[in-house]
Amino acid sequence: MTAKEFTDTYLPLSESLYRVAYRLLGTQADAEDAVQDLYLKLWADKGSLDSVHNPKAYCISVLRNICIDRIRRENGHRAEGGIEEDVGTQNDTYDRIEQREKLEEVQRLSKKLSPNQKTLLRMRVFEDLSYDEMAERTGMSKLTMRVLLSQAKNKLKRNI
Repeated sequence: MTAKEFTDTYLPLSESLYRVAYRLLGTQADAEDAVQDLYLKLWADKGSLDSVHNPKAYCISVLRNICIDRIRRENGHRAEGGIEEDVGTQNDTYDRIEQREKLEEVQRLSKKLSPNQKTLLRMRVFEDLSYDEMAERTGMSKLTMRVLLSQAKNKLKRNI
């Protein structure tokens, strides 16, 4: 991804990303820092951003994780005593590694889903669309979408 593509695609999202961070963190300074951390992470990973189909949803997911890490770090600093902080930080690291492994496993398993199931799962989970919005985009009935999503979730659960 070129600098121009990055600028054109990701920088216009900054205001909505700030609002998400502010809702999660509660202060202007923390929200601005989180968004800045997001852009630094995105720029560092710019080579892999070409495969992102929905930049806004991807950014919100990464930003949410950054905010959660900040909250956990802040709560760790409030703990009494150094041992609890070390254990908390170590557990956070293990949690992040476990989350990353689960995500990789889900991505690997999602390749076995039908194209409709993949599309609906992405829309529902990553884009957080309602059934009405999904029906409008796909032209499918709500019942069909619910069945396909249920089948997709069951396939993923069986194989994890």
